Amino acid sequence: MNRILLPAGAAVLATGLLAAGLSGTARADGDISQDSMARRTADAVSVASFWLASNGAALRSATQYGWDAKEIRKVVSKGGHNADGAPGTTAPIGDSRPPATATQNVNLPKTVGKVFFVDGSGKFRWCSGTSIQSNYRNLVSTAGHCVYDTSNDRSVMDKWVFVPGYYQGRAPWGIYVGEQAFTHYDFEAYEDYDRDYAFVTVYNGIHLTGAKQVNRGDYQRFTGPKRSWGGRNYLLLSKDAGRLGDNVGGQGFAWNQPTGRYVRTFGYPAAPHPDGDKPYSGVTPKHCYGRTTAKALGAAWLKIEEHIGLKCAVTPGFDGGPWLLNYDNSKRLGYVNGTTSTFADQDGNGRVDYITSPYFDGETEAVYDRAKNVWTDKIVGPNGELYR
Repeated sequence: MNRILLPAGAAVLATGLLAAGLSGTARADGDISQDSMARRTADAVSVASFWLASNGAALRSATQYGWDAKEIRKVVSKGGHNADGAPGTTAPIGDSRPPATATQNVNLPKTVGKVFFVDGSGKFRWCSGTSIQSNYRNLVSTAGHCVYDTSNDRSVMDKWVFVPGYYQGRAPWGIYVGEQAFTHYDFEAYEDYDRDYAFVTVYNGIHLTGAKQVNRGDYQRFTGPKRSWGGRNYLLLSKDAGRLGDNVGGQGFAWNQPTGRYVRTFGYPAAPHPDGDKPYSGVTPKHCYGRTTAKALGAAWLKIEEHIGLKCAVTPGFDGGPWLLNYDNSKRLGYVNGTTSTFADQDGNGRVDYITSPYFDGETEAVYDRAKNVWTDKIVGPNGELYR
């Protein structure tokens, strides 16, 4: 792996997060970095309240965490991949509820959604991601750069949440606040995009159930989101949405697989192509289907040496979305065997025509294995209050 040295002060840090007053503590154990996001339920309350306030206004105002057009260039072949062990898989899980009566497209997995966060410049941003199988049905797979703020010399992004099935400000299966983030040490410490993947444990989801007018005393005692207008006090009540995997299922996981196999990729593209054309809105997920490259890919502009690629004309916003091996259209489940990391213009015509992913090997599996065994709690009480 190529390790990229950062300027002084940009190594793994214990990071003070933004307005919610959270603290992220980075801890490396071998090749695995583990970082706090909202480790206490009180912290999760602040994050949930931020995104739920004003009927999800912050969600609707977020923009894709995009690439600069000058960074979208051609990738080159670097030779074959070398697996570091035997191929392996972890089976997917289906959701425990009956299928919804109406879906945008039966081919779109319920597990895919948007990852929302506040970046180091204070902007509301989003990437793509998916629910992935774990022992406690509480894990999200996405790109490392959608979790770790490498642009601003910080550790994890602020106010990180996952919204499966997100559509125009609506969260059909709830909002899930990030609790801990796991990635390869080389990505967090050295910005090594050969390790641009992350797994995030999330609390039980939250649903808003409506507003309730109360007196001043009840308003002051309430620990959840609340608003005053017109001289009246209202509580914005919530309810526990349950575990992520119980609601939408979880994709399987695969590592050390041979390249050159067919995958389906999903995500929410939104940014314009380098030539300025903007065919996507980011409102609904899109997908691509094809065979991954048999050769490793390199990109000097990000010091990448071991990515895999796929012909796909999507744009940023799609990053963080899963590459699903053996995808079953009827079950809407497969095996996460990659995550969209970068975008390329192979023919130099100013349009994205290729996407790349890190190759998932045994070291990727080690990061996933650590994350999948971490338990998380609920943050909504029986009366609609958010736990402190």
